[in-house]
Amino acid sequence: MPDLRRRYQGEALLGLVIDALPEAVFVIDSEARIVASNSAARSVLPSLRPNDPLARSLRSPDVLDALDRVLRGGQPEKVIWLERLPVECWFEVHIAPLRLEGYENAAVVSLRDLTESRRVERMRVDFVANASHELRTPLASLLGFVETLQGPARDDDKARDRFLSIMREQAQRMSRLVDDLLSLSRIEQHLHLRPDTPVDLGIVVAHIVDTLAPMAEDGGIELKVDMTSQVVVPGDRDELARVAENLIENAIKYGSGPVEISLSPLGASAVFSVRDHGPGIAPEHLPRLTERFYRVDAGKSRAKGGTGLGLAIVKHIVARHRGRLAIDSAPGKGATFRVFLPLIEPEKADSA
Repeated sequence: MPDLRRRYQGEALLGLVIDALPEAVFVIDSEARIVASNSAARSVLPSLRPNDPLARSLRSPDVLDALDRVLRGGQPEKVIWLERLPVECWFEVHIAPLRLEGYENAAVVSLRDLTESRRVERMRVDFVANASHELRTPLASLLGFVETLQGPARDDDKARDRFLSIMREQAQRMSRLVDDLLSLSRIEQHLHLRPDTPVDLGIVVAHIVDTLAPMAEDGGIELKVDMTSQVVVPGDRDELARVAENLIENAIKYGSGPVEISLSPLGASAVFSVRDHGPGIAPEHLPRLTERFYRVDAGKSRAKGGTGLGLAIVKHIVARHRGRLAIDSAPGKGATFRVFLPLIEPEKADSA
């Protein structure tokens, strides 16, 4: 009886200790049954129950094999566990033998969540690959035209003028891409710093509308504007102008019919909305629209001078301003982009 009491007391103490740890931790006995687990472990493996076999909750053969080796007297082990359902998650699993009162053998298992770091690494790799691809095409085109101008077209004035015009377009495409990459990098570096200068968003949007009016007129697009007289937000004027420019320019390029632009307060937020009447966007594309270099129609986007970074820049600027971007669209029904930004405190609005 005293041995059993000591065992229960040991388990209770162990539970208190591991529950104070931030990482997911659980302890198993020699038969791979759960002795104790903390709340972090149960959030990862909701079906963990005392005395239940671990295999009911965790079905990774690599982890279970490593656990078996440790319980049979082996050294501590580290295993990478990939859980694919319901969403992909990565964990670094540490397993070490544990001396525990009342148990012949035991082991302590800790799980370190690698999901975010793996996601960031994958984004970095994808970003480098995509950026390289986007630059390779115009560079190859430029090199080809240079070789042609140095060779067969050396004395052909008409061909030279045509090739130089195309080379200029390709160089401008690379310049836009580099500018967007630098802009995105600057925004990300300052993402944690919320800008607080009072900005009259109505003035900013009106200026962008005036700037893009010739482009809209050339494309036969009418710009319909509906704005409240004064909507002031804390922010960076140039970045907010970039948001308005990217959204309105996209609507002009890829939409058809009128582009409806509105700005008004809604509760404690300013709502800036741009609606086009274009072909719309299929539901499977919507969650990825703000990813770097993601395009619904890559050929059409490049043909219109798009870099594939415009909406990524919008998303990061809005995030830096502690706002929210919402996208509503369906095939054949156009698209509406709404930006929600917190309004400035009334006593600070006059300095905008």
